[in-house]
Amino acid sequence: MSDAAGNGPVTEARAEWVRAPLARFLRLSTDTVDVDPGLVYPTIGVLNRGRGLLYRDPVAGSSTSYTKLNRIGPGKLVYSRLKAFEGAITVTPEDLPESFASQEFPTFAFLPDADPGFFRILTTTQGMWDALQAASKGMGGRRERVKPADFLDIVIDMPPLPVQVRIVEVLDAVDAQIAALSKEVGAVDRVSMAVAEGLLPGEPTVELGTVLAGIEGGRSPQASSSPPGAGETGVLKVSAVTPFRFVPEESKALLPGTTMPKSALVRPGDVLITRANTPLKVGAVARVPADVRSGLYLADKTLRLIPSSKLDPDFLVVAMALKSARGHLTSSATGTSASMFNISQERIRETPIPLPEIERQQEISSAVLSVRATADAAYAEAARLREVRASLLAGLLNRTLAIKSAELEV
Repeated sequence: MSDAAGNGPVTEARAEWVRAPLARFLRLSTDTVDVDPGLVYPTIGVLNRGRGLLYRDPVAGSSTSYTKLNRIGPGKLVYSRLKAFEGAITVTPEDLPESFASQEFPTFAFLPDADPGFFRILTTTQGMWDALQAASKGMGGRRERVKPADFLDIVIDMPPLPVQVRIVEVLDAVDAQIAALSKEVGAVDRVSMAVAEGLLPGEPTVELGTVLAGIEGGRSPQASSSPPGAGETGVLKVSAVTPFRFVPEESKALLPGTTMPKSALVRPGDVLITRANTPLKVGAVARVPADVRSGLYLADKTLRLIPSSKLDPDFLVVAMALKSARGHLTSSATGTSASMFNISQERIRETPIPLPEIERQQEISSAVLSVRATADAAYAEAARLREVRASLLAGLLNRTLAIKSAELEV
C-alpha cells in the first residue's frame, strides 16, 4: 500500500490512480441490535489472512453475555478489531443470510468510487495485512485492536472504478479456472476412495497399533509466520498434511538459534498424521514424497506413523482414509474450540484398519494411487495458476501491469 515508482508506457494509467485514505471509499455502517433472550442468532467470525468468513454455530440470546450484537449484512466490508493485525478482514458475499457478530466486528458500506469485488481482492493482499498490523494499538498480542477511525485513516493507492471492475474480471477468470480444477480434484478424490472401499468389502480389521512399529512426534518451536527460504530450516504447519497429500510449502521458518531433535526431521517416505486440526481435518494421513526438501521438521501437532513389516506404507495411507477409519478418528477428537481438536496417540492406535496380505495391500494401494494421479495433476495445475494469479495481482496493484476497461497492457 505504498506509492509506485517508475516511468514508461503505464504513466498515463498511473495518473488515473489516486492515493487517499480508506474514508474516501468506505463509510462506517454498523447495524446494532439488542439481544433478545427468546431469539437464536446465526453468528459469524472473520478468518485471518483474508480467507473469508467463519460460520459459527447459532447462539441463543438466553445463553450469551452480550447485550448487543452487530448485524452483518451482505456486500459489506467487515474486520475483527481484535485480530485485525492477523489480516482478519473480508467482504461479505452478496448471498449472505442474516448473520450476527459481537461489536468487535465493525462493518463498512462502499461509497460510489469503490467496487466491493476489488476490495475483496485487496483484503487478500499482504499490503492490506501490513497496514492493519501497523494500525493495531494496545498492550500486546491479543489485546491489540484496530479502531474504525484508525482503519479509515489507512492510505491506499486506488485505481478509478472502471479499472477496479476490470481487475476483478481478470482475476475472476483465473479464479474460475482454479475452482474448476479444485472441483476436479475433489471428484477424483471421491472416485479413488470408492475404488478403495470397493476393493476391501468385508475385510476383517485389526487395530492400527498392532501393526505399527512406532509413533513419533515433534515439538512446538519458535518460528516465524513466513515459510523457510532457501537453505533455511522450517517446521510443518498442520495444513501441510491433508488426506493423501503432503504440502511442504505449508511450513514456517525456524527462528535463528532454534534447534529441533533429529527424530523430528521429516524424511522421504514418512507416513504423517495430523494429531490436531479442525474437526473435519484432524487425523488426515499422507506420505512424504521422495523429493521432499531437506530441513523440515515435525511440530507437536503432526505425528509420524512407522509401519511394521506387515503393513505397506502406501496401503496405510489408503486404509486411514477409509470411512471406518475416518469415522473413528473424527469421533475420537476432543476439544473445546471450533478451530482445533486433538486425537491422542492411544486413540490413533485403536483405529480399525483392514489387513489383507502384504501383496494384496500393494495391489490395492497401486490401484488407488493410479486413479489419484489425475487428481495430483489437477492439484499441481491449480497450484501453478495460484502462483500466476499472485504474480498478476502484484503487477496490477504496483502498476507494472497497466489495465484498461477493454484490455490488459504490459
